[in-house]
Amino acid sequence: MRPMTVDMTETRCRPYFLWDEDISIAELRRELHDEASANRVRLLGKMLREARDIDVWSFLTPREVAHALATVSTRLGRRRAFWEFLIRGWRDDGLLERP
Repeated sequence: MRPMTVDMTETRCRPYFLWDEDISIAELRRELHDEASANRVRLLGKMLREARDIDVWSFLTPREVAHALATVSTRLGRRRAFWEFLIRGWRDDGLLERP
C-alpha cells in the first residue's frame, strides 16, 4: 500500500481519509471528475464522510459538492447534517445557486 498523508499536494500518496484503500490522491482526483466512473459515487461519499471539510476543497468546488449531495447523502452518516447545513447556508447567503 502507498504511504498515507494529510498533505493533499502529495499526489502519489494515499489520502488519510482513505486509510483502507490503496488509491493515490491523483487517482482519486481522476475518479471524482470522471462521470462514467463506477467508483465515483462511492469515493465521493467516503470522502465527504471521512475527510475534514477543508481537505474536500482540494478535490471539489462547493458547487460540485452541492450538486452531488443528493446522490451521496445516504452514504454520509452523521456528516450528512453538516454538509446539508453548509450548502443550505451558502445558498441562503447567495454564494451558491438554488437547485
